[in-house]
Amino acid sequence: MLSYKAPIADIKFLIEDVFKYYDHYKKYEEFEEATPDLVDAILHECAKFSENELLPLYQSGDKEGCHFDNGKVTTPKGFKEAYQQYIDGGWSALSHPLAHGGQGLPPSLGMVQSEMTGTANWSWAMYPGLSHGAMNTINTHGNDKQKELYLERLIQGSWTGTMCLTEPQCGTDLGQVKTKAEPNGDGTYNITGTKIFISAGEHDLTENIIHIVLARLPDAPQGTRGISLFIVPKIKAEQDGTLGESNHVTCGSIEEKMGIKASATAVLNFDNAVGELIGPENKGLECMFTFMNTARIGTALQGVCSSELAFQNSLIYAKERLSMRSLTGKKYPEQVADPIIVHPDVRKMLMTQKVISEGGRAMIYYTAKIVDDISMAKSEQERKTADDRLGFITPILKAFLTELGSESANHGLQIFGGHGYIKEWGMEQIVRDARISTLYEGTTGIQALDLLGRKILLTRGKSLNDFSKEVLSFCKNKSLLSNNLHKRKMNRFIWPLSKAIANWQQYSMRLGFKAQSNRDVVGSASVDFLMYSGYVVMAYFWAQMAQSAYEKLEGEVDNRDFYRAKIKSAEFYFERMLPRTKSLAATMMADPKTLMQLDQDLMSFL
Repeated sequence: MLSYKAPIADIKFLIEDVFKYYDHYKKYEEFEEATPDLVDAILHECAKFSENELLPLYQSGDKEGCHFDNGKVTTPKGFKEAYQQYIDGGWSALSHPLAHGGQGLPPSLGMVQSEMTGTANWSWAMYPGLSHGAMNTINTHGNDKQKELYLERLIQGSWTGTMCLTEPQCGTDLGQVKTKAEPNGDGTYNITGTKIFISAGEHDLTENIIHIVLARLPDAPQGTRGISLFIVPKIKAEQDGTLGESNHVTCGSIEEKMGIKASATAVLNFDNAVGELIGPENKGLECMFTFMNTARIGTALQGVCSSELAFQNSLIYAKERLSMRSLTGKKYPEQVADPIIVHPDVRKMLMTQKVISEGGRAMIYYTAKIVDDISMAKSEQERKTADDRLGFITPILKAFLTELGSESANHGLQIFGGHGYIKEWGMEQIVRDARISTLYEGTTGIQALDLLGRKILLTRGKSLNDFSKEVLSFCKNKSLLSNNLHKRKMNRFIWPLSKAIANWQQYSMRLGFKAQSNRDVVGSASVDFLMYSGYVVMAYFWAQMAQSAYEKLEGEVDNRDFYRAKIKSAEFYFERMLPRTKSLAATMMADPKTLMQLDQDLMSFL
């Protein structure tokens, strides 16, 4: 019952008008083939694949789920055929290096592709999606032999990859990892241990699965300082890719989950499985951050995908569902009632979904340009500068966009009313599927501690100040516009944005001072601080979209209503969404004593 149409117009508006992707690509000769004509063709072909092949499997895959039988996992009907079409279409190789069989196109285009496939069918998209992190990790930290053996086949899609961090006794606290790695004396290691919650850990889509595994060497230091990273294939392979015997990696079970039921979440047992060290000894967590950042941005994208799918279907329903009359008089007198889209509360939910989807997409596409810069960095300093920018915004994207994606999905269910609660309409599935995004790759609370504790307070706000300078430079440039009419129109966005940025910096300083006398301040304020940060960052991108829309309207354009709609959406965001920062400011600055003063034994008298 669900429908999906790739939002090509919105995507092109961002890449062409707001973020100037083609000027960005011209900085790198490696991206010279990413011309407007080629990109346009890619967008439309990916849209066809997503709409026609993946969407029809979304609800059926949820209903059927994955099948587990004595260690083997079978994906739902149609998944394997769709994966083969994905490979045949060259989608797996789109944005990976030419040297290893990729097409050499920018990673930012790969992000656009991932948005379309993920919105159409997130569970299916997770199978190839996990491979991107494995590829990036091997490409960044692997040696030449590892790249030659693993990268080409991962890029081709004949093998897929996973990330194996979590164990039964530890999730976020990876210092508790117990999986062992015993050296064999020939450069290989025997890996023994159990990993849980491994997305795409076992399936029938490819002939081999390459696991990126955290484990401890003998006599390694305790805690996170003693973790190393290993490549462990499911099936042993010769250097030419010829597959051999089983590598003693078995699937003990797959989880029965609330959502994303068509994505196999596996318990994997490693029983003296042969692995290779990737990166330096005891530096595994640092190397794994390459994978984790990729995964966190991908998870942030899930928030946008959930919101977009919920919005598109909510809009269709709200235009068709008849209930009561408009408070300002009949809008459709020939009907027995007006469609529910005429009611302000329904309109508020739809507009909230719309600005979350389009604002979130802008945040992702902005970040995708930074990923391009990292991939093309010519010096360590260039890489570090871009990586610092990415490191600052990643926890905001991951937590803020997934929380808002879940909110948007719930608005969709509410718009559908009772039908939203019924499986056949698909809205409850979006809600269930969206919910996991706030949990995996680090919960909202973990991302918030990373942002406030590590990225703000430990660096004395350097990354925040750098980002703030960028935003304030945009505000200053728009306030000096020679076109006075244009300037007055933009002031409705520029002044609130400038004030929000100044307050953001001030609150971070005040929290830093308060934390010096009470460390609980960081934990009590962090989630509200992150959400505050997210609303301010999204406001920056809505201001940019409004600016680009005004610029387009000054010239000759075919679809003037499209750009007018962007401006009206920006107005809604600034009047209805950005003010949420006021309550967040109050709660994040509140004394943590009300959280901590009640003794844990007095929380319940059962």
